[in-house]
Amino acid sequence: MPGGFTAADFYYILPEIALTVGALTVLLVDLVFKERDDLTLPVTLVTLVATTGLLATFIGVDTTASRGLLAIDGFATFFKFIFLVTAFVTVLMSPSYLKVEGVRSGEYYFLILCATLGMMFMASGVDLITLFIGLETMAVSFYILAGFLKPNQRSNEASVKYYLLGAFSTGVLLYGMSLLYAVSGSTNLSEISSSLGGLQSSGLVSLALILVAAGMAFKIAAVPFHMWAPDVYEGAPTPVTAYLSVGSKAAAFAMLLRVFVEGLPALINDWQIMFSWLAVLTMTVGNISAITQSNTKRMLAYSSIAHSGYVLLGIVA
Repeated sequence: MPGGFTAADFYYILPEIALTVGALTVLLVDLVFKERDDLTLPVTLVTLVATTGLLATFIGVDTTASRGLLAIDGFATFFKFIFLVTAFVTVLMSPSYLKVEGVRSGEYYFLILCATLGMMFMASGVDLITLFIGLETMAVSFYILAGFLKPNQRSNEASVKYYLLGAFSTGVLLYGMSLLYAVSGSTNLSEISSSLGGLQSSGLVSLALILVAAGMAFKIAAVPFHMWAPDVYEGAPTPVTAYLSVGSKAAAFAMLLRVFVEGLPALINDWQIMFSWLAVLTMTVGNISAITQSNTKRMLAYSSIAHSGYVLLGIVA
């Protein structure tokens, strides 16, 4: 493998670079024009439109970049369009809400763009390190966004619960990834797939599979790892709740597909059974719990949990 990055590596991540530059510009505009809080909205929208335009140039491309850390393919492009459209709609929903709540918009839009950037790397990542960095970029942004309404006690509670449970699930996921590295000798998904294909099933491999599945189940709010979702959905700002329910869940499923379909096809008999039970539990508990809710946002949270079960069925199939 070549010992450095080439111009092509930067070319293939132009959408991510544009999004990063746009996010930093939002912060700069918010700092320089403190009396013009309305300027951050157009900068954010222009950033998302420009990123989408750059992404459109990669339709039909199927290659890897950054020394095999990222895949530029139809799968990644499809999910990136979902993230960008969802972020655009979320930003359009936000100005009136932020005005009513009396909070500045600069940091808010910056965090929305950072969360979107993390999601895009989650969709493109074909290496455990890339996937984890993308996941944490998204997660840390949402930890802050969930508690963005500082005077609101429910918002603070949502942020703390999300952070504590998210940190715990991240530890579980990272431990599972470290075990995968231990048994395969690589963090690249294709190399992990090749290594596990020639290995006998062992307790270490099974433990790695269970830990990675548990960590991912938290991110998609699958039962029994779903308890954070209703509280966070209820306490977070309404536009953030909408973005959480669509964007972060789509990103988590993109990462789940990358890891299990591309990296662990040799263990398909094991994880199919695991996800089958998760799907049944998630659909059942999600729908039954939604019936008893009196709060609309909590009801939608349980509905979102049930939808995770429906999507898991597709993965199992």
